[in-house]
Order: sequence, then C-alpha cells, then structure tokens
Amino acid sequence: MPAENQTLPDGLRESRHTSPTLPEPRGVLSELVINTLRAGGSSGPLPLDTHDADPYGDDLQLALYTLYELHYQGFDGVREDLEWDPELLGLRRALEGRFLGALRANCRSTDSAERALADLLLEPIGHVPTSVSHHLQRDGELWQLREYAALRSLYHLKEADPHAWVIPRLHGRAKAGMVAVEFDEFGAGRAEDIHARLYADLMRDLSLETAYGHYLDAAPAEALATVNLMSLLGLHRALRGALVGHFAAVEVTSSPGSRRLAKAMRTCGAGKAAERFYDEHVEADAVHEQVVRRDVIGGLLASEPGLESDVVFGIEATDFLEDRLGARLLAAWPKGRSALRTPLTPVG
Repeated sequence: MPAENQTLPDGLRESRHTSPTLPEPRGVLSELVINTLRAGGSSGPLPLDTHDADPYGDDLQLALYTLYELHYQGFDGVREDLEWDPELLGLRRALEGRFLGALRANCRSTDSAERALADLLLEPIGHVPTSVSHHLQRDGELWQLREYAALRSLYHLKEADPHAWVIPRLHGRAKAGMVAVEFDEFGAGRAEDIHARLYADLMRDLSLETAYGHYLDAAPAEALATVNLMSLLGLHRALRGALVGHFAAVEVTSSPGSRRLAKAMRTCGAGKAAERFYDEHVEADAVHEQVVRRDVIGGLLASEPGLESDVVFGIEATDFLEDRLGARLLAAWPKGRSALRTPLTPVG
C-alpha cells in the first residue's frame, strides 16, 4: 500500500510509514552500490577508485545519496544492518572524498562568517530573475511549482533530520540554540506541525505523490548534491563547523525565499496547505535566523574560534550547490522544458 494511504490511529497519514524502493542506477558507481544492496551485501572488497568520476555528476551523487539513505529510512527489501557494512562504508568514504575535495576547490572564501552570511541576502539588481524563488514569484507556473516541490521533497520529507546529527557535537550556548530551532522544525511537540508533515500536505495540494523518496529517480544530480551535502556534514564530527555554517545559510535565506514562494503558491492557486508551508517558514525562520547567528554560530565560535573557516566553508558550499541547482531549473523552465530527468504527469 502506498505510504500516503496509510492511516495511523491519530488520523495522520505519514509519508515515511514505509521505505522507498531502490533507485535505478545511473552509472558504474551507483550500479555497484545498488546491486550490492540488492544482493544483501558484498562478497568481497569493493573497488574504491573514484578518481575519474564527476564529483557533481549523476552517477557519483546517486551512489552517495543511496548510501546515505541507509542512515535515514533505508530501502524496501534492503537489510537494515547494511547501514554499517564495512565495505559499503569504505566505498562511501571514497565517494565523499571526491565530493568534498571538489567542494573545497570550488569554495575558498576567506570572509568572516558574518560577511559570508550577509552576502547571502544581497538582492539581485535588474529585471531578470536570478534565483528560483524570484522566478517562481514573478513568472512561475503551476507545473514549475510542482517540479520544484517534487525535487525539494528529497529533503523536506525528512526536514531537519540531517542537522540533528550535530547536536551531540555541540555544547553550551550552541547546543541550546540548535535544539531550540530543531524543536520548532519537529513541530514543537505536535505531530501535525512537524515541518516534514506540512510539506507532505503541500505536495498533496499539488497533486504529487507524498511517499518518501518517490521522486528520487526524477531528481537530477544538482538536486541530489544539495541533500548529500547535509548528510556529509552531519555524519562527520570533524565537519561540525561546516554543518553549522550550512544550517545558518539555510535559515538566513529561508524567510525571504519562503515569502516569495508563498506568493507564487497563491498566484498559481496551489492550495491552502501549499501556502501554509511557506507562510510558516516566513515567520519561524526570521526568528531562527537570529538564534542561529547569536547562539549557534556565536556560541560555537566563542568556544571553538578555530572553526570559523569551516563555518564559512559550509555557507559557501551551500550557496555554490544551490546556485548549480538554480541554474539547472532556470535553464529549462523559461523555455517551457522540464528540469526533471522524468517529467511529472500533468494535472487534469
């Protein structure tokens, strides 16, 4: 039974009630990972040479995304203990090294954390939309909002989960601030207000499948990379500063971007639940931004000032990958083309 049709005792339909099926491979690396999982594990050492792989390409990004998903919901028919299979972990480390090395080469800012955050809020000059939210607010059509929602579902149906990994690695003011923001993301104690749940409601308004991971095969590498970055930074204690930088970048840009997206939803008649998701983020994330700046980043750098370059890297890497995804969408949509690998079924 599809996950969206599962009815729990309290009447809530949960997108994550079941695990998704394994995706279709996109090259030798992803095929190796998927075949190994399907076989129940490796029969010997796995090849670890990733030097010729495009660090931002479909094959590597899907292989990495699939391995990371073992730490979230897993896949239907895949043994849960493969999460810690040593051969798969070795392959994941090689893939991460290729991805992280490319990001470090592309993101070499020497700005302070405060300067890097301020740069994220610079508004474009002129009349041509330079960000996805600007385009959707001004020229967006319902089919484009549906594609955007399908792509973002790979993160929003597990919203805040990757960031929760950093909590045990923080202390004092930084930990308290992080937990305060995460508490809101997880519904402040109310299951019906969990942001992942609100996003499933948004998808339902847009006539999209709400099952967790459903649109993985449709998502291009640029979308996978934005989610993989969160998992990469969250799963490594050594990258805790970069995870805080990433989290700050998300919270700082969320409120203005959500305001534009809420307007786009209203203009296109997407529905009340679709509007509510972004309305919720306009208010909540404006508050979260201040907590993140003052307590999470401020607290972390007060106790570990040597991590400032890592915080800046997290901010820059987030912006870099979001720009790549935006370029993909804005190269397709104004020409009336789908930005997905597999176009969505039209509504009506």
